[in-house]
Amino acid sequence: MIARFAAFVVILYAFGFLWFAAALPQPAGDAKTDAIVVPTGGPGRIDRGLELLARRQARELLVTGVDREVKPAEFAAQYKVSARTMACCVTLGFAAVDTRSNAAETAAWVRHHKVQSIRLVTTDWHMRRAAGELDTTLPDDVKVVRDAVRSRPRLGILFLEYNKLIASVIVRMLPD
Repeated sequence: MIARFAAFVVILYAFGFLWFAAALPQPAGDAKTDAIVVPTGGPGRIDRGLELLARRQARELLVTGVDREVKPAEFAAQYKVSARTMACCVTLGFAAVDTRSNAAETAAWVRHHKVQSIRLVTTDWHMRRAAGELDTTLPDDVKVVRDAVRSRPRLGILFLEYNKLIASVIVRMLPD
């Protein structure tokens, strides 16, 4: 009985991983939102967020999880963002250190800015976990558009992220 249950769990895990790796989230269309939220950590994320801001797909951009050592002027220089755009439209969030705290930082920013819709821009392999964390922290009436940045992840990255996703789902299911 225990061996059959263990085999079932292993098969379920394996099929779950295959689905996770083969069906990575895709970029979103041209839906406009109030704001764009970009957690730091993967190549192309910030560039995609700034591109969407320049195309006026949203009026504001939050980059969450920025290293405390980064100065806004350094960020602006690295990503070629004008001082005007930095002043009006870009917020650098320094409070987050991981995906869960990215969600908490985002939720506080959304409440403060009275945002009703966001476009979450993160790497395709990171999207499910980042969106799941946001789902638990944002008010129910805030719409989230998932906009995945395509990548070519190594198997090790996919394996690690799949396990992190499982762990985050389990933690979210536990009573407070």
